[in-house]
Amino acid sequence: MTTRRQFVQASAGLATLGLPLAGLAQSGPDVAKIVLGFPAGGTVDALARRVADKLRGNYAANVVVENKPGAAGQIGIITVKDSNPDGSALLLTPSSMLSIYPFTYPKLQYKLEDVAPVSVGAYINHGLAVGPGVPDSVKTLKDFLAWAKADPAKANFGSPGAGSMPHMIGVLLGKFTGVELKHIPYRGAAPGVTDLLGGQISAFCGPIGDFLQYAKTGKLRVLAISGKGRSAFLPTVPTLREAGYPLTVREWYGFFLPGKAKPETIRRASAYLQPALTNPEVVEYGKQFGLEIQPSTAPALAELLAADAEEWRRLIKQVGFTAES
Repeated sequence: MTTRRQFVQASAGLATLGLPLAGLAQSGPDVAKIVLGFPAGGTVDALARRVADKLRGNYAANVVVENKPGAAGQIGIITVKDSNPDGSALLLTPSSMLSIYPFTYPKLQYKLEDVAPVSVGAYINHGLAVGPGVPDSVKTLKDFLAWAKADPAKANFGSPGAGSMPHMIGVLLGKFTGVELKHIPYRGAAPGVTDLLGGQISAFCGPIGDFLQYAKTGKLRVLAISGKGRSAFLPTVPTLREAGYPLTVREWYGFFLPGKAKPETIRRASAYLQPALTNPEVVEYGKQFGLEIQPSTAPALAELLAADAEEWRRLIKQVGFTAES
């Protein structure tokens, strides 16, 4: 397995970023795609489609979004790994698939070096929300855990995928409290939130952006969020630490190219992604989904991924978490 140092050293070979667009001699593909391992309708998909709009006509003549749901987000990564490294296939993925999956899935069909970091897209907090399947009297996370302990048949939570960061949050909550919460994996957040709204599951742990519109109307109740501090998008919702549980995590969404992409191809993709991500329309649109849009250089993303992977490796080994937990 590639170590953090090896991964960062390999990424250090990337050309320095920040060149003006006019200075990029390499021509772009006629058609490019942003691939994601989740269905349409979720937070990742929303970001991908807005960025595709801004890349269309400059990075490539046409830029489309290709949803490849399945295997808890892995199919999107495998698709890009096996794509032409000419810049025509960009991956947009939550960090879980690269920083957590290598330590939770015994047989993974990709390695870190199979993708080349290009830029962070956005940061997001996860939240635990309950719906109509839980009594209105459940107002806090402690209320929910007490209710779940008293009624084990309904003690469940969904997540966007087995082995993902939201899955791990739910498992750790169970370990901290001694309450066994049955995990129900989905092919992305959108179908899970639909079941939560319909009362088919008791709770769902996932990106807060998928809860915002329903939380505002009272259809869902977000009990806690995963970040270090409260979110401006849900200012009345406490963090997990405020609720009494020693857990702080914040996920990021990142753009990647196939691992065999040339430095100039990576440089070009990053140079076009920076203005697309910082476009005021994209930034404001992202707020509707709880996204803190914050692009980065390719080496910075490589360093971030390596550090996250090392931290999750340590924690996963400590608690014995697996995708089947």
